[in-house]
Amino acid sequence: MSMESLALIENWPVPTAAAAVVRADGTVAGTRGATGHRFPLASVTKPLAAYAVLVAYEEGAVELDEPAGPPGSTVRHLLAHTSGLAFDEQRVTAEPGTRRVYSNAGFEVLADHVAKAADIPFGEYLRQAVLEPLGMTATSLEGSAAKDAVSTAGDLARFAAEVQAPRLLDPRTVLEAMTVVHPGLDGLLPGYGRQRPNDWGLGFEIRDGKSPHWTGSASSPRTFGHFGQSGTFLWVDPDAGAACVALTDRPFGPWAAEVWPVFTDAVLAELRRAA
Repeated sequence: MSMESLALIENWPVPTAAAAVVRADGTVAGTRGATGHRFPLASVTKPLAAYAVLVAYEEGAVELDEPAGPPGSTVRHLLAHTSGLAFDEQRVTAEPGTRRVYSNAGFEVLADHVAKAADIPFGEYLRQAVLEPLGMTATSLEGSAAKDAVSTAGDLARFAAEVQAPRLLDPRTVLEAMTVVHPGLDGLLPGYGRQRPNDWGLGFEIRDGKSPHWTGSASSPRTFGHFGQSGTFLWVDPDAGAACVALTDRPFGPWAAEVWPVFTDAVLAELRRAA
């Protein structure tokens, strides 16, 4: 399956890359590169982890507004990076709901909370709740629920199809996940500096009017997803009716900030031409 725009990954300054585009109906519009190669996802782990938490919510294991994390914080706060926990340590830096403090520690606390509620290690819960039902057999999580998953472009294409046409969750839950939680909060977007506001849903970053950004200039404000410091990203653009996955094995840096938006705009332009 080919889309001309995906060939741009072949010019990226990375050893290995893979990409896939998935339409809103779940069909794969195109793939390129080593789609079966297992890449460390870094923070693209978070949307997978968040999805498992939302399954736990729908199964009744947890409630979004039950206490979790520091005093006054809830599951919802942890998912939306508003618990007040610091980036990489369980240190409180703000009152819950008052600042957008992007927090790996928050997702680790969240995973522990779900594991305790479900009486199963979080990595195993993720496998049973999300990975296995979607056929994501090359994906695993051993370690931090914030950053330690390993996956392939092929598997993440399956996840991108699920997010756009949910089978594991009620579509209303997914709509909530892609809707801003605690609107108007400022905060740092890793790699891109302070954003006013720095909007997030439940485990997904929401583009809105952020600039600069890792998506494209043609990306709609409703675009949501995540990128990872290992040189990975997943975005879903509801207005375009498509999602895109790109995985590499070079850490995020100026090279990515330069080529990713160009790539995204090319993908979006090709999708528009094909519509």
